[in-house]
Amino acid sequence: MKRKFVKYTLWAVVVVAICTTTLFATRNDFGLGRNMEIMVNLMHAISTQYVDEVDADEMMQNGAKGITSKLDPYTDFIPEKDMPDFEAMTTGRYGGIGALIRKKGDYVIIAEPYKGSPADECGLKIGDKIVAINGEDMAKKDVSEISKRLRGEPNTTVTITVEKLLSGEREELKIRRRRIVIPSITYAGYVAEGVGYIRHADFTDKCYDDMRGAIQRLQSEGELKSLILDYRNNGGGVLQSAIKVLSLFVPKGTMVVETRGRGEKSHKLFTEYEPLLPNIPLAVLINGNSASAAEIVAGAIQDLDRGVLIGQRSFGKGLVQGTTPLGYNSYAKITVGKYYIPSGRCIQAVNYSTDGRAEQVADSLIKEFKTARGRKVYDGGGIMPDRKFEPKYISSFAVTLYLMGIIEDFGDDYIRRNGSKPIDVKSFSITDEDYADFVKLAMEKDIPYKSESRAALEKLRKSLAKERNTSLDEALATIDKGLKDDKRSNLETFRKEITEQINQNIVLRYAYAAGVIANSLGGDEEVQEAVKLLANKAEYERITTKQDTARK
Repeated sequence: MKRKFVKYTLWAVVVVAICTTTLFATRNDFGLGRNMEIMVNLMHAISTQYVDEVDADEMMQNGAKGITSKLDPYTDFIPEKDMPDFEAMTTGRYGGIGALIRKKGDYVIIAEPYKGSPADECGLKIGDKIVAINGEDMAKKDVSEISKRLRGEPNTTVTITVEKLLSGEREELKIRRRRIVIPSITYAGYVAEGVGYIRHADFTDKCYDDMRGAIQRLQSEGELKSLILDYRNNGGGVLQSAIKVLSLFVPKGTMVVETRGRGEKSHKLFTEYEPLLPNIPLAVLINGNSASAAEIVAGAIQDLDRGVLIGQRSFGKGLVQGTTPLGYNSYAKITVGKYYIPSGRCIQAVNYSTDGRAEQVADSLIKEFKTARGRKVYDGGGIMPDRKFEPKYISSFAVTLYLMGIIEDFGDDYIRRNGSKPIDVKSFSITDEDYADFVKLAMEKDIPYKSESRAALEKLRKSLAKERNTSLDEALATIDKGLKDDKRSNLETFRKEITEQINQNIVLRYAYAAGVIANSLGGDEEVQEAVKLLANKAEYERITTKQDTARK
């Protein structure tokens, strides 16, 4: 019987292939060589003597996980089978049909076709069910397996049998795969007279070209007087891409980031191109999910007093990763240093030790730095915005409706009834009658939701029952009666955010992801605050010349 070995006991034995005398010409070379030999012997012993057959590849991966788990979350082993996903993440490109998919019931459905992709061009729509691929039934297959079957070399073909959402009929589609390019700029447009807005989603190796193109499109559509850069939920990416993006806004030759590696080896990085927008006012939106390369761009703009940051404190990832080939198309992604933005601060929020501990930077260790114009900024915990907004949370009840697929089910019904009617993407919202129909649908569902107050009340009742305390029964009954957290009252209490989710689901079907962003901008408080600030020249100047940031 073949058995998968799941103990984290082995290091990456792929190093055996490159175990030469060169490797031992390092610090602690004897210790390194001795332990490599032990690991090789251990793997060989298990492979030849263990009672059941052991999968060598999985043993290798578990060993790699074991050692990297004691470092930081970003140092990792990338086996050959995971390289396509890693390349897609760093380049934004892969071979396939160009659609997001997800599981619904026994089958996987189309969750979103990318505009202009092979999936889009052949008529696949949100909600279409993937019944078979190349004649093989796909019932009960998971998303990862379907994804692997849909991806492949460009110009190869795949035959997909789908059950169409609108008609319920089955169609067989022969789709030619292409090189799919996921755009890093998901939306660019004007949000007010002369105020441009760009949503930048990630830092792939081509995002500079995407950003430059977006700016030039805005310039061709009107007079671009000021610009909002939205880096909320941008998790970062390629360091060099961040430097290139900054070159669009600051003078050529500006030092925008410094990396320091082992032994404090330093490397300063400068912008290399003439700026496209050297002077216009900038507002940069950030939140707790803005990280890495996004923080380099936002932090440099703040340190150089080039613009105003709006939102919430960023994630605080000040670490730099590099990749090292290990042979057989596998790689190690290793944290090789920290980065420091122009003021000299490192915004890393967590210190990692080699014994697996992760600790927040202590308040006593937070240091003060100065921007180009002398404003106070601080290290040790992400980037603090110049204009702070409280984060906007969605209720757990609305999240439950989404995760259960109830909002998507309503979107399916809406499209069946109204799919042929055009909508105004920017102003679209469902009517009161539509929401009443949604309430009817939701009331028919068993929604396993319990509010925090209800959960707290039940916990208190259990504690009192254990203590045989009945003196508060009447008071608890009064509280219970006053809690308005039943399904119908929740549908009214959280109507606004539920409606927003429904609107987004419907607009996505008409106008893709860009349409969803366009629809949301009018009600986005942070975007509207940025518009007001950019129009107030005196306040913008005051912030960028005099206002210190909060320490934490």
